[in-house]
Amino acid sequence: MATWSFEGRTAVVTGGARGIGRTIAGSLAQAGAEVHVFDVSPGEPGTRLSFHQANVADAASVGDAVAKLPKSTVLLVNNAGITRDKSLLKMSDEEWQAVLQVNLTGAFHMIRALAPLMREAGYGRIVNISSINGLRGKFGQANYAASKGGLIALTKTAARELGPKGITVNAVAPGMVLTEMALALAEEVRRKALAETVLNRLAEPSDVAEAVMFLLSDSARMITGEVIRVDAGQYI
Repeated sequence: MATWSFEGRTAVVTGGARGIGRTIAGSLAQAGAEVHVFDVSPGEPGTRLSFHQANVADAASVGDAVAKLPKSTVLLVNNAGITRDKSLLKMSDEEWQAVLQVNLTGAFHMIRALAPLMREAGYGRIVNISSINGLRGKFGQANYAASKGGLIALTKTAARELGPKGITVNAVAPGMVLTEMALALAEEVRRKALAETVLNRLAEPSDVAEAVMFLLSDSARMITGEVIRVDAGQYI
């Protein structure tokens, strides 16, 4: 693994109480960043790691949480996401709206709230966690795929708008990742995902975190508006 240093930087990671988000938050804290996790669920604080109960789908909740952050906050990882899987014709309005509100509108709320601090600093790094299913679609995930596809379009638009102020905006699109949630799925589901890979293995949360850390670092200072897939070749 690469060695990153984020000493003197303040970061926000949404959906960081568990899974990929928790791994990203922990990696940033270990690399010296002051990390603030926004999540609807409580989490275990740690060295350089604090938690804020905030609902990214609610603009007022985001505004209240951002108001408590130091003005040095220049790193943002939009990781918060939910699923409400069901075939298109059986999906309810609530199931559609809930996923779009968290996965897509939540990222919009966060970028809108934190971009002024980054613009003032003349520096910022934003990474949105999308999905390969936002690129290819997935049976039973019309809401999720639409939200993640929309997140890619938001990434590119934000990159264009914020780039002149020294802010890069990129996305990471994982395939199936061996989180607790994935390990709780039926074995058959994981086997199908594994069969799609060309590396004959599934990614772990740390693999996604490493891609995020790279994009947040100054090693990626000339990269913006891009989507990096971390999927062991599932997409191809």
